[in-house]
Amino acid sequence: MFELTLPRQTPTCAGLRRRDFLRWGACALTGLTAAQLGRARAQAPTTLPKDTSVIWLWLGGGPSQIETFDPKMEAPVEFRSTTGEVQTSLPGITFGGTFPQLAARAHRIAVVRSFAHSNSGHGGGTHWVNTGVNFPGFDNNQPQIAPSLGSRIAYRRGLNHPRTGMPSFVKLGGNVRADRPAYLGSAYAPFDPSGTESNLLLRISSEQLQERSQLMRTFDRMRRDIDQSGIAEGMDQFGQQAIQFLTHEASKAFDLSRESVRLREKYGSSTSPYSSARIGECLLLARRLCEAGASIVNIGYGGWDHHNVNGTPPVKEGFEKCSPPLDQALAAFIDDIYDRGLDKKILLVMTGEFGRNPRIDTRLPGGRDHWAPLTPLLLIGGGLKMGQVVGKSTPRAEQPATTPYSPADLFATIFHVLGIDGEIQPPALRQGARPIVEELRLGGRPIPELI
Repeated sequence: MFELTLPRQTPTCAGLRRRDFLRWGACALTGLTAAQLGRARAQAPTTLPKDTSVIWLWLGGGPSQIETFDPKMEAPVEFRSTTGEVQTSLPGITFGGTFPQLAARAHRIAVVRSFAHSNSGHGGGTHWVNTGVNFPGFDNNQPQIAPSLGSRIAYRRGLNHPRTGMPSFVKLGGNVRADRPAYLGSAYAPFDPSGTESNLLLRISSEQLQERSQLMRTFDRMRRDIDQSGIAEGMDQFGQQAIQFLTHEASKAFDLSRESVRLREKYGSSTSPYSSARIGECLLLARRLCEAGASIVNIGYGGWDHHNVNGTPPVKEGFEKCSPPLDQALAAFIDDIYDRGLDKKILLVMTGEFGRNPRIDTRLPGGRDHWAPLTPLLLIGGGLKMGQVVGKSTPRAEQPATTPYSPADLFATIFHVLGIDGEIQPPALRQGARPIVEELRLGGRPIPELI
């Protein structure tokens, strides 16, 4: 049995590195494993509605709305940004002081200052923002009750890109809780290149190959063997997609060495003390996967729970350590997609489970508690209207002062970009004696200022 394995000690997303190794299960070449999961979508589409993709960048822990994009420096000192502010490229608009590179590119992004919900628990907030459905008691030990955004998209678009074989739903970097398919079934779980959980078992082990060139020769040999044996002729379309993933464009998309050293350095390879994800590598890889046909790529970049208690840092320290790799990576990503003409093809959405209490905590100096009534939201690309701040918050960043937008509205905006109907209606699926159609209907409307 072959596998692709990534050693656990490697704190990176999943690019193919030097001394990487390819092993793939013989069962995959006979129509099982990945192909078997593919058959779960018997009516998989043969074409995609639009040539668009989404990168879902998850800041686990709950980043402060104030230190990100709404600094409130005119408010009393206990409410204003602990990191100061920086002027953006948009007149009169400032961001938190740890995002200078992002601020310089504000004309190419959109910030929503009135994104809100009402669940300030880590589990419940995470479930709501990732699924569009509020489940107050959700935590890691309870079953997810609604499908994640990625699983919904994979259900609508099929498990793999019909031409490249690239999985529709991929996860990179750190953990993104509530990214499961729930009652849609395990076939719609995210493809995890680290190998901890995936539709196609893709892992990388540094002990198996001396150089990346040997890995590429292994792919070439597999192509020749498959062509000569004629094995693909007897397999259904899903088995052939599994082979296509391994031997054609999809496999190449995971190889970051195909990018120039200069571009890789521009994205950066550092991380923060609070996340194992190398956010620059993750974002560069996500761009490559979207180009190769992924519909949605989830990236987890955690460490934003800034209480100053139980090992969590105060807000100022947390932002000073978490922001620089993110600021660099996002700036490189913006330049990259605009240089390549991908700003209408790829939409990046960055958010977390909630924001933080506008008032600095007096019990734990320098910390902020959970606060769902305002949650940071950043969007880049996707053909949406960039160069704007949507909505306003109250003078102390406590709640929206203009029309609030919910997770359901965010989902509707993403569905608009992807050109799919967000009202998923699988008539054959039921949860107990109750149709699940109502749960899949999120409601919501695309955020009008962005369309």
